[in-house]
Amino acid sequence: MIKMKAAVIYARVSSTGERQSTSRQVADLTDYANRNGLEVVGVYEEHISGAKRNEERAVLAECINYAVTNGVEVVLFSELSRCGRAVWEVLDTIRTLKDNGINAYFQKEGLSLFSADGKENPYLAVMVSVLGVCAQIERENITYRLNSGRAKYIADGGKLGRKIGSVKTKERKQEEYGKVIRSLRAGKSIRDTAAICGVSASTVQRVKKEFGI
Repeated sequence: MIKMKAAVIYARVSSTGERQSTSRQVADLTDYANRNGLEVVGVYEEHISGAKRNEERAVLAECINYAVTNGVEVVLFSELSRCGRAVWEVLDTIRTLKDNGINAYFQKEGLSLFSADGKENPYLAVMVSVLGVCAQIERENITYRLNSGRAKYIADGGKLGRKIGSVKTKERKQEEYGKVIRSLRAGKSIRDTAAICGVSASTVQRVKKEFGI
């Protein structure tokens, strides 16, 4: 019996609520794995803004670490933007995988780090750079349009900020204070966590209480 190659799926959406789901990404990549003789041994799903740096994407880091330490042969992504907000972050993720002999497949672009015969794709870095720059320009255009719309809204008398009486959801807090939560769960003291994360000790105490750490 031919041994199937081990694969893990990384899926990400920007919303922490119910407006977006990783289920479509997971389903599509699972279907790809089944059609290409890959055994999915892990699925990593992350709900975090695409504007966040990779060092803030705990699930992405966990996925890559698992792949490196458990002999996973390929990591499946729905598209290049899933593994970094900027070109250099995407390239850094790809370099980590390449240095450990792990393939990467990007479904939207139809790109792989290594070909079927194990040879490195010599054009991937160029493709990543070009596609990454296009994605970055699009994000900047979106930001510009949002800021322009916000400025017009204020000029017309609108007010920004949360409505009086509104509260943050627990999911939103978990995203906002993810670094604090991870530090506390790692055994750091309230004072050390506050210093590391750049927040007040009272904030750390509130997070510690709310999440039962």
